[in-house]
Amino acid sequence: MLIKRIGYYLVGLSLGSIAVYFFWQKKQATFDYGMDARTLKTIRIRKRVFSNEAKNAMLKYNIDTTKISTILYVGDVDFGKSKARQKPCPEYYISGKKELENISLLVKRCDSLASIEKVIVK
Repeated sequence: MLIKRIGYYLVGLSLGSIAVYFFWQKKQATFDYGMDARTLKTIRIRKRVFSNEAKNAMLKYNIDTTKISTILYVGDVDFGKSKARQKPCPEYYISGKKELENISLLVKRCDSLASIEKVIVK
């Protein structure tokens, strides 16, 4: 009797887990609980503007906005080089990963917009 109950429980748990997985996948939900993920998400959801210095560096090194978006999605925020408590607009130093590891960004995050201040190529 007990084995039968455990079997029903495991079957129900498996089917429920599969259903939840597909519902969350269609919803494109993200779980941004880490410091880096939350910071990058708050930058991504704001209107993005580029300073003249950043635009010039992008032209010089042939960097397009797709690469910038990729860095803002999977990059690494260096809180040691950032000024996260600066008022009114905190500054964040964000480094790229993998093939974009030689590109870093200095981003100023204000209430309604995120300003890419510098694009640094190493």
